[in-house]
Amino acid sequence: MAGHGLDSAAGGTYDGDFFAWTETQAARLRRCAADRVNLDLDFENLAEEVEGLGKSDRRALLSHAARIVEHILKLMHSPAREPRAGREESVARHRRDARLILADSPSLHRALADAFAEVYRDARRTAARGLVRDGIAPEALPADPPFTPEQVLDPDWWPDRT
Repeated sequence: MAGHGLDSAAGGTYDGDFFAWTETQAARLRRCAADRVNLDLDFENLAEEVEGLGKSDRRALLSHAARIVEHILKLMHSPAREPRAGREESVARHRRDARLILADSPSLHRALADAFAEVYRDARRTAARGLVRDGIAPEALPADPPFTPEQVLDPDWWPDRT
């Protein structure tokens, strides 16, 4: 769909940064509604739908990041060998899917950085529930992330096992 969307340095383009484009287009639609542009369009609902498309990508990215963090924590702390390959495959798959989202919406890097503490907290809770079966106490998992969002997404980075 090359060439679609208005170019805006602050708001990105449809092909260059989809998330930023959705935010800009939603604001423009709302401005048209406020200015009472005389077109037979449902500006407010159109703005919400366009904005929702970008938010859907944001939620998907954060979901992939949470799954990556969960499995990295399990790889770091579980003594079990059997599910290790499956966890590594899950990390690789979710990293790929996150990179695809970020290729379309580079501004979501910032959204991940901003939400990383919450993503980690949720993933830690999920990992802890799974690790209890391996005899690992939830307190064994670090309260604060021992890795960065960049490491989480890096296809070549793998944690040391504790």
